[in-house]
Amino acid sequence: MFDRPHSSSTPDHTAAAADSVERLCRLYDERLAQTGEALSPRDLQELNALAAVYDLDTQRPAQAVWRNLRAVLVRQTPADGARMTAPESQTLTVLVVEDDPDAAASLTELLGEAGHNVIGPFHSAAAAEAAAALHSIDAALLDINLSGETTGVELARTLRDRWAVDIIFTSGDVTAAARHADLAEALVLKPYNGAQILEVVGRLAKT
Repeated sequence: MFDRPHSSSTPDHTAAAADSVERLCRLYDERLAQTGEALSPRDLQELNALAAVYDLDTQRPAQAVWRNLRAVLVRQTPADGARMTAPESQTLTVLVVEDDPDAAASLTELLGEAGHNVIGPFHSAAAAEAAAALHSIDAALLDINLSGETTGVELARTLRDRWAVDIIFTSGDVTAAARHADLAEALVLKPYNGAQILEVVGRLAKT
């Protein structure tokens, strides 16, 4: 369903991306701390343009827009020097919860080929929660919009609070992902590719 990792992503590239996001966060953190909601028209236009890239609602106070945008940017950006694959990382047991059958199958195959143990895939929170009670889970790849009444957000909270599972949101619902980003170690926004998935899983494996 998505491309496998390739060699064009380098440590220099990912370090530069992390540095750019860090500088942007520092800039807007300082501007909003100094001015509150009173950003200059130019700064507000830039902020809203960035937010629009991720389909975030810009018809809100600047601090609310920045809070969601910051969460998305920080959790999408590799840590300094991070690699797009993790061949030297430890093996993780990863819970896959995704209600799109093709995406679920691709994630399962990708993680298995990378040497990780996969639990699932599951399309509902109820089944995933039951599996988590029976297995020692290191990390969970969770879609936010799932089959059934319980959302990926509610499942994430249960997995984190009850079993200390590290959460990775894989979602096309950017607003929901940003709103609940504090529950996750990382966000991978749809459409994603295999390199992005392996990078964030590899990051967790190294911690």
